[in-house]
Amino acid sequence: MNIPKKLYIETYGCQMNFSDSEIVGAIMKENNFDITFDKKEADVIFINTCSIRDNAEQRVRKRLLELRSLKKTKKDLIIGVLGCMAERLKEQLIEEEKIVDIIAGPDAYRNLPQLLSSVKSGNKAINVLLSVEETYADISPVKYDSNGVNAFISIMRGCENFCSYCVVPYTRGKERSRNAETIINEAKELFEKGFREITLLGQNVNSYIWKSGEELVNFTNLIEKVALIDPLLRVRFATSHPKDIPDELLFTIAKYDNICKAIHLPVQSGSNHILELMNRKYTREYYMSRIEAIKKIIPDCAISTDLIAGFCSESEENHIDTLSLMEWAKFDFVFMFNYSERPNTAAAKKLKDDVPEEIKLKRLQQIIVLQQKLSKESNNSDIGKTFKVLVESISKKSTEHMSGRNSQNKMVIFPKINNKPGDYVNVRITKCTAATLIGEIVE
Repeated sequence: MNIPKKLYIETYGCQMNFSDSEIVGAIMKENNFDITFDKKEADVIFINTCSIRDNAEQRVRKRLLELRSLKKTKKDLIIGVLGCMAERLKEQLIEEEKIVDIIAGPDAYRNLPQLLSSVKSGNKAINVLLSVEETYADISPVKYDSNGVNAFISIMRGCENFCSYCVVPYTRGKERSRNAETIINEAKELFEKGFREITLLGQNVNSYIWKSGEELVNFTNLIEKVALIDPLLRVRFATSHPKDIPDELLFTIAKYDNICKAIHLPVQSGSNHILELMNRKYTREYYMSRIEAIKKIIPDCAISTDLIAGFCSESEENHIDTLSLMEWAKFDFVFMFNYSERPNTAAAKKLKDDVPEEIKLKRLQQIIVLQQKLSKESNNSDIGKTFKVLVESISKKSTEHMSGRNSQNKMVIFPKINNKPGDYVNVRITKCTAATLIGEIVE
């Protein structure tokens, strides 16, 4: 009997990386590996990495340092670094991190069994070749670390926007879309297995396009097809680029109750000068027109965004432009970061990272404080409203309460009364914090 070996996977970064780890899990399962959640019993450890910010890479470096002692006690342990950091650093990573045996880029996961064989023969193994075709469309991801309610489906890979601060086009390659039929089939299978919420993932989902014969499927068509699988299946998506979010998509979101009323629309800065330096391909005024369209067509839609503080040459006036945009848009939630220069990007090559670190952090703190106020105001406006909430899990703070999200992607806490993950309940909101809605179940 061929006893399966044990694979431990750690994932850093965005939802795309978690989706990729599920693809890796499926490939390894086909090659006689079982997933373990105990790294001490693992035969192979894969670290799936992110390079979008220096902080993400430093966390991986720290983790590899921590794994050195395990490698010493378990001589046959194989350690691999996967994903964007592997793609960016390539051979340099093996030279700097002696315990690493395998380096595999985002398009090389099918090759992992062969890379493992090479390591067992006494070699270090590297494959960081980018593909113009690979989408892993034929692989059914293993949902190894899931609550059984929420699932992610990658609908496309790569990016060709070339924002000046971003490494993604260099680490994930050209944009290519996955066969629409495989996406629909995967969504159907997940629903039949009990999953009740699916997030369609892509670096820029609005660019999705698939042609089969005479049929041309764009992102608006695709999300409608997924929504039509069953009214009980909720559909989300991430991420949209502001230059590519048409009214057609907004009307489709408004049309279907099970397409969630939450749009993540990264703006990065409220200053036209900074947006131009970032190569974002839109102006502050155009972005505001898209926010106005969302609020007009989908009045109950929550809007979130990304913001970078202290980008190259950002003045105090540019920063104030960002704060004023926040006040105007009244974002429900924001992912906020101070600028971290990434090697080999256009910004690193052509622009000077000239905003002092203390100024970056000061501006970031001002953004955080303002957003806490806006988030609290947004949640306060929900008190007294009743929302349909998808139950996800027991609350982290109380076993007598459950947690779940409403259509607007806000976390809701409510009493545990004959409800379980995957159920829908109506919850009337009675109070809130800046991050959470709290309520009671109603009929």
